[in-house]
Amino acid sequence: MIETIDLPKYVSSTAAVREILSSTSAEYLLFNISGREVSLTDEALARMLDAANATGAGMVYSDYIKMTGPDSIIPAPLIDIQSGSLRDDFDFGAVVLVTRTGIDAYLARTGLYESECGGFYQMRLAIQCVLPIVRVPQPLYTLTETDLRTSGQKQFDYVNPSNRSIQIEMEKICTEHLKHIGGYLKPGFGKKVESYSGDFPVEASVIIPVRNRARTIADAVKSALSQQLDCTFNVIVIDNYSTDGTTEILNRLALDDTRLIHIIPERIDLGIGGCWNLAINDTHCGRYAVQLDSDDLYSGPDTLQKVINKFREGGYAMVIGSYRMCNFNLETLPPGIIDHKEWTDENGPNNALRINGLGAPRAFYTPVVRQIGFPNVSYGEDYAVAIRITGEYRLGRIFDELYLCRRWEGNSDAALSAEKVNANNLYKDSLRTAELERRIKNNI
Repeated sequence: MIETIDLPKYVSSTAAVREILSSTSAEYLLFNISGREVSLTDEALARMLDAANATGAGMVYSDYIKMTGPDSIIPAPLIDIQSGSLRDDFDFGAVVLVTRTGIDAYLARTGLYESECGGFYQMRLAIQCVLPIVRVPQPLYTLTETDLRTSGQKQFDYVNPSNRSIQIEMEKICTEHLKHIGGYLKPGFGKKVESYSGDFPVEASVIIPVRNRARTIADAVKSALSQQLDCTFNVIVIDNYSTDGTTEILNRLALDDTRLIHIIPERIDLGIGGCWNLAINDTHCGRYAVQLDSDDLYSGPDTLQKVINKFREGGYAMVIGSYRMCNFNLETLPPGIIDHKEWTDENGPNNALRINGLGAPRAFYTPVVRQIGFPNVSYGEDYAVAIRITGEYRLGRIFDELYLCRRWEGNSDAALSAEKVNANNLYKDSLRTAELERRIKNNI
């Protein structure tokens, strides 16, 4: 027997989910988690049931078709779930099938946090602990899409202040899950970095990887060079074979200020992470390496000093500030200040495995980041290093605005295709999976 139930995400409580699951004798529950009308294909149930029976899954989901208008129908492929897929916004689409074994696995869990809005997230994590969650890589239904924002507009929803109460709930659920599976890091675990006696040419280096940003690179470099510090610093720009005039602009700027180190890699296959590796291992790199994207700006001439002061408090392997979303003309865009106040020293390292980013500007203690290194990719390279650091060292936060994140049509993530969004999410989930496994192993 199959029972069909509406169970919108971010609405259903723990109590509501447990009541639904404990009161049914059905072998399968088909949940509509979208809160919208869904049209199943004729073979949808048969395909889901077949996948569930073949794999012993506790939950099954599938690709679907998205209608964005009367005459606009586009595919909505999803991605396979991993053990590190801990983000509460993992896209299961609109329809999931929960099996009797999945129901029983969830009901067997005791001591669950009584969430007011994270019942579905809690349920799927409980199932994920003990049973496969399986995707059918075939569109099995059609859904009318009402959120027509671009990827660049959606990506900051998790740090929108209006969603803060939901995020607190989700953090508690994820933390509970990490404790259950042995991946939880206790408060105060992080190591303090030891003072490094080696010599550095300067105290700090601003690192700017760039490719084809002729419109913005001069602004970024001048923002970095205008910093006022009580110590020496330089600006290292890794010019990754620009073809639009960026190289010529950097050559002129370097003639005017010897603090600008303009490097063109010998290799032609470097992503942003590879450019970072080149910069932090260069002989010009300072004790602290501080990020600045090629189309962004520091908020004021004291940004770098505030970062260095935070490092000087002692023991941090990484420091992250806060930034303001703005357009090309520096006018504030919603949601405004991104301060990541969800971070706490007690639980931030655990919550880092749930959220999709940790903020900006990011700054690293060079001896540590040289040991870890960046993956040679152009998406998620900073997140990869950040969660690795939070799994071992202390991380310092600055909740004041330090950085201007300019959103414009030239941003690399302004309007990504579904396939590119999926590839990005799949990669970050793989990073979480690796870090989760490392933490579980270290906890044994």
